[in-house]
Amino acid sequence: MPKSSWSRKLEYGGQTWHEHCFLCSGCEQPLGSRSFVPDKGAHYCVPCYENKFAPRCARCSKTLTQGGVTYRDQPWHRECLVCTGCQTPLAGQQFTSRDEDPYCVTCFGELFAPKCSSCKRPIVGLGGGKYVSFEDRHWHHNCFSCARCSTSLVGQGFVPDGDQVLCQGCSQAGP
Repeated sequence: MPKSSWSRKLEYGGQTWHEHCFLCSGCEQPLGSRSFVPDKGAHYCVPCYENKFAPRCARCSKTLTQGGVTYRDQPWHRECLVCTGCQTPLAGQQFTSRDEDPYCVTCFGELFAPKCSSCKRPIVGLGGGKYVSFEDRHWHHNCFSCARCSTSLVGQGFVPDGDQVLCQGCSQAGP
């Protein structure tokens, strides 16, 4: 037999192929000794298998070959899931979203959360944060206190006095 027609034989799964006959089911190139992935009777080189079957990142559309995170029931590369405001990576961090865009707690608070009428910092509900609302004003629980005597008004009656809130005692004492 002439040397040009001679071919190595490859064995896999109890079957034997000529080296030039053992082809990738995607690109139809010989697999030879390259790594391949069997799938329902077909054989794929790793790049073809990843392009055909691997999930794609919702942000960059590239394949996820390992790791990744799920956000809104879609796969993301860890490095692609970032805050819409400051681009900080969010994987493994507490974050929230608005209009389907992810935000870190800090950016969400600065951009969208109501501000405390007392300390002026954002009121974010993550971590069980509680707050009090009255008309168009809001307070953190620990900031909701009488403007004169600083007694906590949480769960107590209070009297609005312009931009301030007073406890019953201070409101009755007058200015």
